[in-house]
Amino acid sequence: MLRVGVVGAGAMGADHVRTLTTTVPGVAVTQVYDRDTDRAEQVAAAAGGVAARSAEDLIASDEVDAVVVASPDATHADLVLACITAGKPVLCEKPLAVTSEEALGVVDAEVSAGRRLVQVGFMRRYDPGYNRLKATVSSGALGEVRVVHNVHRNASSATSATGPGIVTGSMIHELDTVPWLLDDEVVGIRVESPVKDGLPDPQLATLEMAGGTLATVEVFVNAGYGYDVRCEVVGTSGTAALTRGADVSTRIAGVEGIVVASDFVVHFADAYRIELSAWTRAARAGGVDGPTAWDGYLANLVAEAGVTALTSGVRQAVTPVPRPDLYPRRAD
Repeated sequence: MLRVGVVGAGAMGADHVRTLTTTVPGVAVTQVYDRDTDRAEQVAAAAGGVAARSAEDLIASDEVDAVVVASPDATHADLVLACITAGKPVLCEKPLAVTSEEALGVVDAEVSAGRRLVQVGFMRRYDPGYNRLKATVSSGALGEVRVVHNVHRNASSATSATGPGIVTGSMIHELDTVPWLLDDEVVGIRVESPVKDGLPDPQLATLEMAGGTLATVEVFVNAGYGYDVRCEVVGTSGTAALTRGADVSTRIAGVEGIVVASDFVVHFADAYRIELSAWTRAARAGGVDGPTAWDGYLANLVAEAGVTALTSGVRQAVTPVPRPDLYPRRAD
């Protein structure tokens, strides 16, 4: 039985606890920590665990074998570093850190430890639709990929309530997904918004890939109608796109249509379940097998360049430090 501790009992952390206890075999959530003690006790009790006195106590506990970090973004880097020091596998929700410098500090700590213990919660890599799309791209059936179009819309968002926050909190998913889909790296980014006064929402980014492909990313965090994610890959021999994720269409009151998911937890429920299952399997063996700390660093680096581009209005280059040997290119 893998004993898991969860730091953060908000919407994301509580959903991870539910998924781990109801759909992932061989796992027991033994401890939960949140600054809201009552909330931590409630979520822990529902899973048969207890509330920890602090995040540090949870990570150090002999009753915890592996850790999920789902606390506020600013706490991620320090908590992940504590897990590395404790020698415990950790699944950290995105972003890995607030800045690329902090993320690189996590990479350096993991390299010094000599083993990969950190997995970043880029759950789209586990989504069945995205995986079928990646397989199609990798097969060569589309020919040479020229353009990738991405759409990422929320009904509303309180967590991405600033222009930079839209890039670092929402767009960061595409900043990881596009390089993963294409097995390529971002070398430049431009970000613009049609809204000049107030919150710059929506935003449109153009990513330049090392191999020459261009990718567009539209992020609209207050689109109103629901949660909507789309992706189309355009090649010289054809195109491939995610299909609409619905099993049932309706014709009611003269209107034909499908239900649009209310939020990301509903839309990516399968992806989260598969992600947590894969992470726990690897954690039992003492490691991780998914998006790495290096992937988290790259996403932070591109996001920082995107924030600068949003302010400056001009393209920003993306230049990472050399990739450590601990993270081979095909490690994902």
